[in-house]
Amino acid sequence: MSNKKKTSSKIASLAAKTLKNKNASQIAKQLAGSALSQKQKANQTGGKMEEVASKVLKSDKYSDETKALAASILSQSNKGR
Repeated sequence: MSNKKKTSSKIASLAAKTLKNKNASQIAKQLAGSALSQKQKANQTGGKMEEVASKVLKSDKYSDETKALAASILSQSNKGR
């Protein structure tokens, strides 16, 4: 089943800034890369990234920006998984 959702311009901009930020966490950069990969194409979030994004949203240690990236990733995941 293909994914028809794409990353919004706002999230794509946040993702690009995150990737350029030398102080951004590895997790934030992974989420940012995944979000950008879904900007132009109907790519679907992989199972591993779904787990990472879910853990980020459940944790208090991540910033609102990282959580926004995680939420975007999960919104484009495989609903059947």
